[in-house]
Amino acid sequence: MTHINVLDPGASPLDYYGSELRRYREEAGLTQKQLGDILNYTGSLIGQIETARKLPTLEFSQRADAAFGTGGSLARLLVLVLRSQLPAWFQQTAKLEGLATEVCIFHPHLVHGLLQTPAYARAVLGVLNQSNLDNRTAARLARQRIFEKGEPPVFWAVLGEAALRQVIGNPETMRQQLAHLLSFEHNSRVNIQVLPFSAGVHAGLMGSFDLFRFAEDPDVVHTESYNNGNTTANSSTVKDCSLRYDHLQAAALSIGKSAELIRHVMETLSGQQHDADGYPVA
Repeated sequence: MTHINVLDPGASPLDYYGSELRRYREEAGLTQKQLGDILNYTGSLIGQIETARKLPTLEFSQRADAAFGTGGSLARLLVLVLRSQLPAWFQQTAKLEGLATEVCIFHPHLVHGLLQTPAYARAVLGVLNQSNLDNRTAARLARQRIFEKGEPPVFWAVLGEAALRQVIGNPETMRQQLAHLLSFEHNSRVNIQVLPFSAGVHAGLMGSFDLFRFAEDPDVVHTESYNNGNTTANSSTVKDCSLRYDHLQAAALSIGKSAELIRHVMETLSGQQHDADGYPVA
């Protein structure tokens, strides 16, 4: 018999999701294995989700909603579940990403989370902290669903050349990441520019920042420091960052030239001989 953990549905959105899933299952008179067979998952996975040990996916939620006839309640709840897995100081910023009509980001040495592949995100999040890595990676990738909205935001990214050349994970992970950036090349709503090393002194030397613009609300700026973030609608700060972003875009390569540089770096990685761990052989 499967061990049933005692859940406090009010402890977190993930606990509440698990308790709701269990309630739906028990009302239907199903065991965890029987529900797993219906949804094409293992009974063990059902148990892990019910006891808040495993993060559900959108596909799982949609299948469960269809099986129980819940009208999409689990899929809607999943939005809150995934957001709750983000660091507390970042959860409000993730909400702003989903509400903005235009997002402008600058990052000098790292590919932004909204553009990361699963392997790249996992490598970044796993530095010095492997705990709960599957859930944290899934939560980061879930933010990218803003691009799947009926009317997604216009997205502008200025990435430093170092973000292309710093190998995160291993060369194959990095090659796939660069290929992912190139997949947006002809998407008019996702625009990627590279700030080359040759730009020298530039308006972003103070560090990375994000600008969020809305249809009716004031613009917002988000900056980050170690394990913390600051979001403000202060008009002076927004004006300063907007000006800096204009200068960064002017100093960056055009979208077409940026794609050429990304492609060149990717081909360089593809052409190298690698050892068993995926690193270049001298």
